[in-house]
Amino acid sequence: MAYTTETRSAGLGQRIAAFRATLADRVAKNKIYRSTYNELQALSDRDLADLGLSRSMIKRVAIEAAEAK
Repeated sequence: MAYTTETRSAGLGQRIAAFRATLADRVAKNKIYRSTYNELQALSDRDLADLGLSRSMIKRVAIEAAEAK
């Protein structure tokens, strides 16, 4: 008994559109990350402590903010 399998790959236009969408998403997330990181980095240690943060947490908080987009 023979089986056939039909596979269809996305066309070039669809792959380019998917790439552009992925790239746009990464750019938007990177913008949020940089903005959050720079804003938190500009705060004093006391201001960060008021927010319940320390300097070592800034990178992680910025990543979480970007991923929550």
